Amino acid sequence: MTTTLEIEEAAAGAVPEPAPATPTHLTPLKGSALVLGTFALSLATFMNVLDTSIANVSIPAIAGDLGVSSSQGTWVITSFGVANAIAVPLTGFLAQRFGAVKVFVASMLLFTLFSFLCGQAPTIGILILFRVLQGASAGPMIPLSQTLLLSSYPPQRAGMAIAMWSMTTLVAPITGPLLGGWITDNISWPWIFYINVPVGLLATAITLSIYGNRETPIRKLPIDWTGLTLLVIWVGSLQVMLDKGQELDWFGSNVIIALAVAAVVGFVLFLIWEIYDEHPVVDLTLFKIPNFTLGTIMLALAYGMFFGSLVLLPLWLQEFVGYTATDAGEVLAWVGLFALLLSPVLGRYMHLVDTRWISSFSFLTFALVFWMRSRFTTGDSYWEYSLPTLIQGIATATFFIPLLGIILGGLPPQRIAAASGLSNFARITAGSFGTSIYTTWWANRADLHHEQLVSHIYAGNPVSSPIIQGMQAHGFTVEQALGVVNRLIDQQSYTIAVDEMFRLSAWLFVAMVAIVWMVRPKRGGSAGSDAAAGAH
Repeated sequence: MTTTLEIEEAAAGAVPEPAPATPTHLTPLKGSALVLGTFALSLATFMNVLDTSIANVSIPAIAGDLGVSSSQGTWVITSFGVANAIAVPLTGFLAQRFGAVKVFVASMLLFTLFSFLCGQAPTIGILILFRVLQGASAGPMIPLSQTLLLSSYPPQRAGMAIAMWSMTTLVAPITGPLLGGWITDNISWPWIFYINVPVGLLATAITLSIYGNRETPIRKLPIDWTGLTLLVIWVGSLQVMLDKGQELDWFGSNVIIALAVAAVVGFVLFLIWEIYDEHPVVDLTLFKIPNFTLGTIMLALAYGMFFGSLVLLPLWLQEFVGYTATDAGEVLAWVGLFALLLSPVLGRYMHLVDTRWISSFSFLTFALVFWMRSRFTTGDSYWEYSLPTLIQGIATATFFIPLLGIILGGLPPQRIAAASGLSNFARITAGSFGTSIYTTWWANRADLHHEQLVSHIYAGNPVSSPIIQGMQAHGFTVEQALGVVNRLIDQQSYTIAVDEMFRLSAWLFVAMVAIVWMVRPKRGGSAGSDAAAGAH
C-alpha cells in the first residue's frame, strides 16, 4: 500500500514531498481554529492515503463489471501512482507561484471532482483517465498539508503537530482494504470513489474558513517544461509497456517496441537535459551523494516488491481461494497494527541505534514474511494467510523511517525538500512498476505451469482418468468434467506461480542486506534529527 510510506515519513518528522518552507510571518493558531485546522488537514490527507489502498481489494469486481481481465484492472492502481509521481516535482513550484493555500484547496477540489467521475466511469478506459487526473491532482495534498499544519503551531510544538497528523493517517492503510472490501461486497465498487465527495467538500470548507487569510508568500519561478515533458514521456511509456506487454506479446508487437524506444530515448534525453538545465524539475546532482543514491535504490526496490505483493495477494485470494473482497481486505489490514504501534517509538529513539542494523533487521523480516507466503496453499486457514501480513507491519515500521534517515542524513537543510521529493518520486514510480511486473510475471509463470500440468491429462492416465470417469458417473458430460479439471489446474498453476513470486522476493530482500552495509555511517548527529530539522 503506497500509503504506508507517507505515514512512516510523517512519524519520522520529515516532509514526504517537496514543499515550500513553513511561512514564518504567520502567527500560530489557537483554540478552536487550531483544532479545526488540524482536523481539516488530517482529513484531507486521510482521504488521499485511503484512496491509494482502497481499490486494491476491489480490482476483481471492477474488472468483472467493466468486462476486462484482472491484469487490465490493475491499471486502476498503476495509473494513479504514475500520475501522482509525475505531479510530485511540481508541488514546490506551484505553491511558490500561486500560494500553498490556493494550491492545496484546488488540489482537494479537483481530487473530489475526479473521484466522483471515477465512480461514473462506464468503461475501463474512462476510469483510467479519471484515475490519472485524480492522481495528478493528489500530488500536492500531502506535502502542503504538512506545510500548513506546521504554520499553525509554534516551533516548539511542531513535533507534536506532526505526531498528531501521522497518527491520523496511520488509520488509513488499515481502513482502506477493510472499507474497500465492505463497500464492494455490500454496495458497489463506484462507492469507493463516491465516499471522497463529502469528505473532500467538508475538508475544503474548513480549510478555507481557517486558512483563507493565511496564504504563503508568492514568487514567480521558471518551470522546466522540457524536463517535465520528457519525464512524462519516459515514465508513461515504460508503465504502458509493462502493463500491455503480456497482452500484446511483448517485443513481437510493434506497439511494445515503440514504447520501449520512447522510454529509453526519453530517459536518456531527460538525464541530459536535467543535468544541464538551470532550473531542473528534478535535482539529479543529489545522486552524487553515495548515501542518498544507495538509500533511494533500496527504497525503490523494496517498495516495488512491497506494493506489488499488496496488489497480488488479494487478487490471488479472491480469484483462486474464494475470498470475498471484505475477507481479502481483512488479511491486508493486519499490516497496520505494528506499524501504528512501532513507528512513533522508532521515530523517537532511532538516533540511538545505527540505522544500518535497523534496516538489516527490516529486510530480514521482510524476507521471512515473503518466505512464509511462498508456502501458501489454497487450503490454508485465515490466520495462516494473515500472520505474515501481521509480521510485515514490523518490517514496514523498521524499514521506512531508518531509510529516510539514510537518504536525508547529512544533507544541508536547503536540500532536504528536493532530496525527499526525488526519493519519493522513485518510490511512487517503483510501486507502479512493481504492480505491473508482479501481475505480469505471475500470469506468465501460471501459463507455463498450466501447460506443464495439462500435459499429464491424457486418456488412460492413472490419476486423471478415474477422476473424469467419476464425474461422468455423477452426470457430468466429458466437456463439463474437463472444464472442472481445467479450473483445478488453473487454481494450482496460479498458486505455484504466486509462491514463486514470493520466494523470489524473499531472496531479493536477503540480498539487499549487503547494500545496507555499503552505506557510510554519518558522523556528528543523527539522520533522523536532520530530517526533522528539514521538515520544520
